[in-house]
Formats: sequence, C-alpha cells, structure tokens
Amino acid sequence: MNDHNTGQAADAARGYYESADVDAFYASVWGGEDIHTGIYAQPHEAIGAASRRTVERVAAKAADLLGPGRSVLDMGSGYGGADRYLAANFGCRVVAVNISESQNQRHREANAARGLDGLIEVITGSFNDVPAPDRSFDVVWSQEALCHSGDRARTLSEAARLLKPGGAFVFTDIMATENAPAEELAPLAERLAMGQFATPGFYRGRLGELGFSPVEFEDLSEHLLTHYVRLDEEVRKHAEELTDVISADYLDRLRENLPLWIRACGNGHLAWGVFRAVTAAGAQ
Repeated sequence: MNDHNTGQAADAARGYYESADVDAFYASVWGGEDIHTGIYAQPHEAIGAASRRTVERVAAKAADLLGPGRSVLDMGSGYGGADRYLAANFGCRVVAVNISESQNQRHREANAARGLDGLIEVITGSFNDVPAPDRSFDVVWSQEALCHSGDRARTLSEAARLLKPGGAFVFTDIMATENAPAEELAPLAERLAMGQFATPGFYRGRLGELGFSPVEFEDLSEHLLTHYVRLDEEVRKHAEELTDVISADYLDRLRENLPLWIRACGNGHLAWGVFRAVTAAGAQ
C-alpha cells in the first residue's frame, strides 16, 4: 500500500478518535481507561473490569521482558490505561505513540495525576513512523490498534525494526476469520473508520517472514460475543443518560451497528486473541 493510502488511514483514525461522540462513548460506556476488548469471567461483568483483565493477560505474555530499566513501545495507546499499568506494576519506561492529540492530552493528564509522567512519554504521531532508533525497545505492545493501519505489513516491519534482539511483540487485534464474508464485515469496518480486517493467518505469515520465532497466538475469540453483547446492553440501558453526552444521530448508529457485531460474532466470522512474537536473539 502506498504512502497516500497509509496517510488516508491515519487521517480516518484521527478523525474517528477525535470525534466528541466517540470520545464520550469510550468514556461513558467503556470507562475511558482500558478501551479494549475484554476477557470476561462471567457474562454480565463490567466492561472496564474485563478490559483490565485483557491488559493483565497481555502483560503476562511479556513479563519476562518487563521491569526497571526495560523499555516498551505502545503502538496506538489510546487513553494510556495499559501504559499506566505497565509503569506502575513493572517500573518500565513506556513510549506511547497515538494518532489522536485529544486522547493524548487525557493520557498525559492521567499520568501526571498518578505520578507516572516520569516513566511514560506520549507522542502524537503514526505508529508506521516511530521517531526512535533501531532496536530501541524490549517490548512492542499494541491493543486493537493495528486494525487502523493503512499498511499492516509496514506496521509489523516497524515493530521488527524497533525491537531489541530477543524482544517481544505482543498485541491484540480484532480480525476476520479466514473465510468471513466481506459483505457482512464491511459495515463493522465502516463504523471504526477503517479498511478491511486482517486475519490471524495474515499476522502469522507476515511475522514469520520478518523473522519472528516463535509466533504464538492465544485464541480468545469466544469473548468477542460477550463483549459486544455487553456494549449493546450498556448502550440500551443507559440511552437516556447517554443523550446528555452523545448526539442522537451517533447513538442511533450505535444501536443499529452493535447488533451487526453481535451477529458476526455469533456466526463465527470475527477472531480475537493475543499474539506473542519474539525476535531472534542474535538478530543484527
């Protein structure tokens, strides 16, 4: 994909996340901290608690590379909940790259309020062009952000460039299953202002080509249906209060679109889970 298309994808992601409606949705329904797909211990669990469990699960995949003196790059950091978790619990340095300046401002304010701004640097920009030298990080981290890349192969190459020998790329992403019908998924991608979904097979194949080994994938797709059912429940339950912070038009679109996500999950056409890919210890 060329730079023009990549730039269009970045502009679309920036426009989506800097929308007042989208910001209010994530803050009001998702909690505004860990705005990720959740791992649910029970069907009616709070979305924020399930999302935090996902952060903990991803961190466990890289725990051997985390600690004081270690460095993490977060590609697409959102409001920075994962970065604060890593800095507070492991004492590592985190560089957070995110396209939305409005999200980044909230991120910086929350870091300062918790006394973590000395460990977390927030950069507004594209994760396809990170301003850091080769082999700068022990861990590259990303949660449901790669779906917004206009050139995922380039993004994965950037992660490989930035990792130290023996470093790990840990990430989650919402994906299509290998044979999912494009017409069913198109309105889902449209709501997120993104192009087509990647597949687990794409990520496995491209990471292998880049020399990552092993490439592990923990399939957690069964949580997707619960997650989108919970989002739909919360939107419908709190619709009246949400009208104070979200436009009626956006709320109507949510009520129309979330059932499409539920249907796609129920049909087994969406995939989600945690990847862990390791660079060769002797890489140059």
